[in-house]
Amino acid sequence: MIYSMKLSQFRFRLPDEQIALYPPHRAFENEDGTVERVFQRDRCRLMVVHRKSQTIDLQKKGQDGKDEPIVFRDIVSYFNEGDTFVFNDTKVFPARLYGTKEKTDAQIEVFLLRELNEELRLWDVLVEPARKIRIGNKLFFDGDGPMVAEVIDNTTSRGRTLRFLYDCPHDEFKRELFSLGSAPLPRYIVDRRPADADDMENFQTIFARNEGAVTAPSTGLHFSRELMKMMEIRGLNNAFITLHCSLGAFDTIEVEDLTKHKMNSEQMIITSEACDIVNRAKRDGNKVCVVGASTARATESAVGTDGMLKEYDGWTNKFIFPPYEFGLADAMVVNFYHSESTMLMSTAAFAGYDLCMKAYELAVENGFMFGCYGDAMLILDD
Repeated sequence: MIYSMKLSQFRFRLPDEQIALYPPHRAFENEDGTVERVFQRDRCRLMVVHRKSQTIDLQKKGQDGKDEPIVFRDIVSYFNEGDTFVFNDTKVFPARLYGTKEKTDAQIEVFLLRELNEELRLWDVLVEPARKIRIGNKLFFDGDGPMVAEVIDNTTSRGRTLRFLYDCPHDEFKRELFSLGSAPLPRYIVDRRPADADDMENFQTIFARNEGAVTAPSTGLHFSRELMKMMEIRGLNNAFITLHCSLGAFDTIEVEDLTKHKMNSEQMIITSEACDIVNRAKRDGNKVCVVGASTARATESAVGTDGMLKEYDGWTNKFIFPPYEFGLADAMVVNFYHSESTMLMSTAAFAGYDLCMKAYELAVENGFMFGCYGDAMLILDD
């Protein structure tokens, strides 16, 4: 048992070509040379990790008896009637905007974090390049369009408070503001390609319901309508909780001793309905599978000492890293995350550090894709 984990223990080398820039898809080249992509959420590869037997599956037997990769939609075959999946139903809004600074016409990236005051149109944002943006500056969006914002406060080195000067009903303002934005893809994607029209759909789970996230609960992106129907036919249950994912998961950890790292707080809601579904599965001896690191953080913030999920409406800054004893989940499905990330650490906490890092080593060796649009790992307690 490792009792004091260090940041450097979660460092590994990831080749650039194994960072997924698009979701799983088939690509077709048109006669004019443009590329058309047909996206298939549930067609990524799936690695299955068994934490009791300490074994890892990369392949399954095909109908012809030959080995073939496990794909995500095969996940249903690892669960039985009455088993329950817990999903994060937060909804991503188009948080990344580009404006121009008055007088200089310098292009400024504005990343919306959250609305501070509905009546005054105040928003907490990040700006890039921050050195050019000072209190009193005005930013113009959509060319000569009506959307203008004034910088009224500096909050952090990159953080600013903007007041949008747009006189209309709030619903109309939000619609207009969001129409100017693009999908808030992580920097490791937008630094390699711009967000496009498909991303606003691809970077949203099909069950997204409660708006407030500035990045997607990425493991949930793999679940297609067809897969959810297959799960329903198999008798699997779904419970939905809400945790509004912030950019905190992408913050660089700047301390070697992980006990000294502080996570950003994120808003979360767990309803009595979700508790009833999850706790019935627990009482009946069925598996509870949490989908993604954000869902794990939420459920572990609200599980009681009796192993039952409790209602919750508030904020959490829970940071899960080994050694950690999970109170609720029997299974967990996650993406493959970047080196030294908090999501990798929560994966290692559930799978066990040695088994998790062995799985990551195999993933790199076998060409698995990493990041929000990449491949996935199912961790089972068997």
